[in-house]
Amino acid sequence: MHARLRNTLFPLFLILTCPPTALLVWHINANLNGSVSLFLQVVIKNGFWHTLWQIWQPVFFGTPMAWKIIFIFMATQLLLLRIIPGSQVTGPETPKGNIPIYKDNGFSCFLITIALFYFFAYPLALFSPAIAYDNFAGILGALNIFSLLFCLLLYLKGRFKPSSSDHSTTGNFIFDYYWGTELYPRIWGWDIKQFTNCRFGMMSWPIIILSFAAKQTQSVGLHNSMLVSIIIMLVYIAKFFWWESGYLRSMDIMHDRAGFYICWGCLVWVPSIYTLPAMYLVNHPVNFRPAVAAMIAILGIMCVILNYFADAQRQKVRRTEGNCKVWGKTPDLIHAEYTDQSGNQKQSLLLVSGWWGISRHFHYLLEISLAFFWTLPALFFNFLPWFYVIFLTILLVHRSYRDEQRCARKYGAYWKIYCERVPNKIIPW
Repeated sequence: MHARLRNTLFPLFLILTCPPTALLVWHINANLNGSVSLFLQVVIKNGFWHTLWQIWQPVFFGTPMAWKIIFIFMATQLLLLRIIPGSQVTGPETPKGNIPIYKDNGFSCFLITIALFYFFAYPLALFSPAIAYDNFAGILGALNIFSLLFCLLLYLKGRFKPSSSDHSTTGNFIFDYYWGTELYPRIWGWDIKQFTNCRFGMMSWPIIILSFAAKQTQSVGLHNSMLVSIIIMLVYIAKFFWWESGYLRSMDIMHDRAGFYICWGCLVWVPSIYTLPAMYLVNHPVNFRPAVAAMIAILGIMCVILNYFADAQRQKVRRTEGNCKVWGKTPDLIHAEYTDQSGNQKQSLLLVSGWWGISRHFHYLLEISLAFFWTLPALFFNFLPWFYVIFLTILLVHRSYRDEQRCARKYGAYWKIYCERVPNKIIPW
């Protein structure tokens, strides 16, 4: 029963409920003043399925303008990924001995994307800078259709034309569709996960929130609450692309296959949910005293910087094989031995000092904190803008357990020693 729940019923539940949730969140924000309680009143009066159909039916297949926006954005990102110069970087070796190769040009593409949006929206005035906000329901409808079909294509590709030996199926269509059948699928030379995770999900995020800020500017004038929220987000996204080669060695890429969980999530969930605070602030402007606005911005940016330092510290130790300084001292390391799937003995370094000596997943606490600070400008009048913070907290706590289970299986007694020396999982001290 537990296996059926984990491998079939829970994935099916997410596949069926997440796509309409993205539309519901937009509808509640745009048409119900961001009030979840008002939405519940409508549901009680009209029934859930009738309400859902009324919301989704007009944009179920997207709109012509939405499809045009998505096509142009995707084509632009695929082109930039291909033509913008960048160094070649590799991901970690897979259990079956494959080493993925990427082009590290994310930060340049990030700057170019923002410049293109500004240039075409303002000096050339080819479209309104509020274009994403004005067409967002249609965009989400189109992205849902595209992503669900795209995930089906990835399932079939993994079964019949995989890109590497890191592919398999369980025989359970629902789970294979949800989790994916390939670890590193490529189509015409483009790495699918780098595109969906980085060049669509993360790259659309700054354009969407800049469009939301433009909409507020057109409606009531730009308020400093919106400015603070998007500044923190933009610094975080810039950090992400500066560190993109590090992300390509993270758990999302190393272990999560290209299926509904990660590809639909990056194509639809990131644009619809990660942008929530800015979406809410469009119609709920707040003006703080300059000192308050500056303090929120500073604290949020500090969390972004510390998050970067924590990730960079671990990568530096691994890159130099421990021949470096951590907080001015020789790093405290555990030389963990493990056996790979081929039966070869290997060694990995577990960092016990620096940020990684405070708690085993201290960077997750920073991720939650920086999301808190870019949501704080929305204040606490409604639940909706805080949905992302709550979702992120649940996601990262769950991920910490998944990560620790993998480490315990991989390192055995060495992981137990690490846990004894760093006893706190996420919250330090």
